[in-house]
Amino acid sequence: MTKQLYQLSKSHFAFPEPSHALDDPDGLLAIGGCLSVTRLKNAYGQGIFPWFSEYEPIMWWSPSERGIIELDEFHISRSLRKHLKKNPVKVTINTEFTQVIEACRQQRLETDGTWITKKMLNAYKDAHKAGLAHSLEIWSDDKLVGGLYGIMQHGVFCGESMFHHQANCSKLAMWALVNWLKRHHAHFIDCQLENPYLVTLGEKVLPRSEFLTKLKQAEEFIIPTTMWQPQELIAIYD
Repeated sequence: MTKQLYQLSKSHFAFPEPSHALDDPDGLLAIGGCLSVTRLKNAYGQGIFPWFSEYEPIMWWSPSERGIIELDEFHISRSLRKHLKKNPVKVTINTEFTQVIEACRQQRLETDGTWITKKMLNAYKDAHKAGLAHSLEIWSDDKLVGGLYGIMQHGVFCGESMFHHQANCSKLAMWALVNWLKRHHAHFIDCQLENPYLVTLGEKVLPRSEFLTKLKQAEEFIIPTTMWQPQELIAIYD
């Protein structure tokens, strides 16, 4: 099997097969191209995602191992249940996408840098306007205290990033997302890479080939038109 790094053009939106991705660095498949909504749709549909720093070229990845969360395997700790009971929150979707993605970017800039570059920021805002990218917001006393955003095509939610301004609010966002996806009989959450934090919530790792098979199976799912309309999620933790 040919392993090589592909150079993408800005006018042709096709991708090489994910199996052609490099072994070192693991999963790097292509560079260049653009971050248009059409290209993002094609990428996520093939299990490929963009990931690069501010002064690097656009890089496209399909790692040999993929982190996912099966909806029925999401882990909710007893302490998180107690926290929610003492600190109730309001949950909404797609009401403040820009605030959520900018909060995710800022939180990472304050730690060890971010892959949410200015190009990525603008691209995912465009994807949101096109109905491809979505946000989930956690509110306390009418203040945005946590949230996440990602891409959803067919039955898979591809998580991109999350943030919190109060303890446990990232976990509450994930919990709400899982329940919302389960209500609509979606398939699973794509976490892209293995993450120790997500492992505590039930993340597991699949070989690329197995992940791509599951991704293909999820194509049968049709997203209901009302699923991502801006709204408050009532009794989402029940």
